[in-house]
Amino acid sequence: MSHAARLPLFTLAPAPLKAMIGLSQAAKQSSLGPKLVELVNLRVSQVNGCGVCVDMHWRDLVKQGCDPRHLNTVAGWRESPFFDARERAALAWADAVNALPGRDDTDAAWPALREQFNDTEVAELGYAIAVIRGWNAINLSLRNQIPVTPAPGM
Repeated sequence: MSHAARLPLFTLAPAPLKAMIGLSQAAKQSSLGPKLVELVNLRVSQVNGCGVCVDMHWRDLVKQGCDPRHLNTVAGWRESPFFDARERAALAWADAVNALPGRDDTDAAWPALREQFNDTEVAELGYAIAVIRGWNAINLSLRNQIPVTPAPGM
């Protein structure tokens, strides 16, 4: 596999790029809160193997004051003692939705999700998962690279 970016993504197709960025920002500003959205972003990106997104969302969570040790266990969140019931329900839902259509575990994840989230929050979580899956697909398919030096503010 080549490690060179295929296209300069962020200089092309400005209207769709702006829309994706807008959806990402809306998800972070939702009632879910930025920490939970970033945990979901990190988890989905780990599962999908998107190094650019893993790096970005891990750094954002550290900036939010999250303990790096806790973040290092997101990949094994089921065994980790660091996540509360709400975070566990969101991570389980993210795993289940991200596995679609190849595998459907949403019935198993649904009861815990409904115990922790209202209808609006479930919808917001759905948008958050959808947009990070989109970013993962774009970054992976175009071979966007993890920047050695992150952009200022990132």
